[in-house]
Amino acid sequence: MRIVTWNLWWRFGPWAERQKAILAVLRDLRPDVVGLQEVWAADGENLAEWLAGELGLHCVWAASDAAELWQRRIGDPTVDIGNAVLSRWPVVEQDALRLPAPEELDDGRLALYARLDAPGHQVAFFTTHLTSAPHASAVRCRQVSALAEFVAGHRGGTDFPPVVTGDFNAWPDSDEIRLLGGYKTAPAVPRQVFIDAWEYADPSAPSVTWDTANPYVAAGREPSVRIDYIHVGPPGPAGLGHVRAVRRAGDGPVDGVWPSDHAAVVADLAGL
Repeated sequence: MRIVTWNLWWRFGPWAERQKAILAVLRDLRPDVVGLQEVWAADGENLAEWLAGELGLHCVWAASDAAELWQRRIGDPTVDIGNAVLSRWPVVEQDALRLPAPEELDDGRLALYARLDAPGHQVAFFTTHLTSAPHASAVRCRQVSALAEFVAGHRGGTDFPPVVTGDFNAWPDSDEIRLLGGYKTAPAVPRQVFIDAWEYADPSAPSVTWDTANPYVAAGREPSVRIDYIHVGPPGPAGLGHVRAVRRAGDGPVDGVWPSDHAAVVADLAGL
């Protein structure tokens, strides 16, 4: 099973040209499941639904109910933002969680759950987008705790380990990421732990997903860092769902256009 997570940078920059580049990258990857963040919808169109149609995948989408702060940034109150899941297999159940945040940072961040009717085993799949303010680690910790409870409520009924993807806006050694692992900090939900798929990466492979080599990132003068993740529960029977390989994608221009300000993360999990 090939998993992708990718923040698509909403309607910022040359979004119409970027849309084509995003499709080209996903078409080349041939993913089974994709978790998407910063997905736009406007004028009866939805980026995730368009991608799903072009790729022959199923699609579920959850819109933010507090998009005003985003809309002010581009001066257009008609464009919605949300998370989406694209899947090769039908989605038999879905739910969305509004992540907690103080009023001054609340821009409607979400976690989206989709149960996928894959051959042999259903898959509990989640994608999320945490608060981005650099000083807001404590807020992200609360969001991860809420996310972990959300996962615990939906993960049952299958031997395939749950998969949690998204833009966590957090460095790998941060408190919020440690809350998911259970090895260095007690997990947010007792006995529920996740493995960062990047632990299986080639140590020499480029890892940063917020990369100053990307011109959309370079302008901000921030350091390059890995902030996008695929987390997988411990393998099921006979190693079901264990991480076989992981790497970046979408980490360069397509026909001269960078697809997003984030690189995607791609993981191959042991099969169905």
